[in-house]
Amino acid sequence: MRGKTQYIHYAVLTAAAAFAACCFLSVSVAQAADSAARDSWRAALDQSQPGEGCFTATYPSTQWQAVECKDLHPRVHPRIRRSAVGQVTGNGHDYVAQSSGLTQKAMGSFPTATGITSEKSVGVAQFGGGGILGPNEYSLQLNTNFGSATAACNGSTTGDCIVWEQFIYATDYETEGEAAVFIQNWLINWGDTSCPKGFASDGEGDCYGNSKAVSAPDVSPKSLANVTLKGAVAGGGSDTVTFTNGTTAYAVSEPDTTLDISQVWQQSEFNVVGDAGGSRAQFNKGVTLSVKVALTDGSTSAPACVSNEGTTGESNNLNLGACGTAGGSMPYIKFNESN
Repeated sequence: MRGKTQYIHYAVLTAAAAFAACCFLSVSVAQAADSAARDSWRAALDQSQPGEGCFTATYPSTQWQAVECKDLHPRVHPRIRRSAVGQVTGNGHDYVAQSSGLTQKAMGSFPTATGITSEKSVGVAQFGGGGILGPNEYSLQLNTNFGSATAACNGSTTGDCIVWEQFIYATDYETEGEAAVFIQNWLINWGDTSCPKGFASDGEGDCYGNSKAVSAPDVSPKSLANVTLKGAVAGGGSDTVTFTNGTTAYAVSEPDTTLDISQVWQQSEFNVVGDAGGSRAQFNKGVTLSVKVALTDGSTSAPACVSNEGTTGESNNLNLGACGTAGGSMPYIKFNESN
């Protein structure tokens, strides 16, 4: 009788294990299907880029809805000030995706983000300790390379003016509890003459200015795996930044003639960094992020993964791992960073 009881007990355990495995598989399949559906939704939005202005779209709709644009008091997201490489990512120490030709679009994402329990933006002495500082403050940046001169440099007196464009999502940028999605435009090495209309001086011979902005939620840094940031440019058309948070997308467009960046964009840097002013995103110990930068450049060739070519001055406290690449319809680079 005892043996029979044990047999029944084992049978119940086996059945329970089989049920649990079945449920886990069903959940995994459902999650994969949901992820694929959202990828398709983002791709469909990509094919219906809005005109100039500010817009939102909510899954599963692929129609952009115009919303109020906001004028921001520009906070500087500075270029690099190269120094000895430390145990941080940013301020030049980062991977960039090098296109086969000119980049038309790039999208940054975090396929995995594990171990995040806290994050805060902290000041960095090299940049004067500025920025939007405190817990849960950070920015997502997708940055172009320092391009060569374009028509936007007309009026510079230095002879070595170059253009640079940043696609940005920044928490608490102007209003507490409210993030901003916008483009920051730069005329590097403009000189000591007055900056063009719409630009202000950074006090170091460069000029910078913001596009209009659209408001978005302050997303917890624990939810980085749910967000994407994309930049798209079109010569003679518009430059667009698009931020997606789960099932909602936010987009802002400006004329490409602001910088004519479409003529010179060949490298793309994407990461989570401090919130303006050269600050640093300081994560708790034990964090691992995978970072993916996918491109559209008219080629199916894998982009080159180039080290130490980042352009933003902001940083985080994670260490870079190895970088891999892949070709296809949207070629990409992918790397891990951890502490």
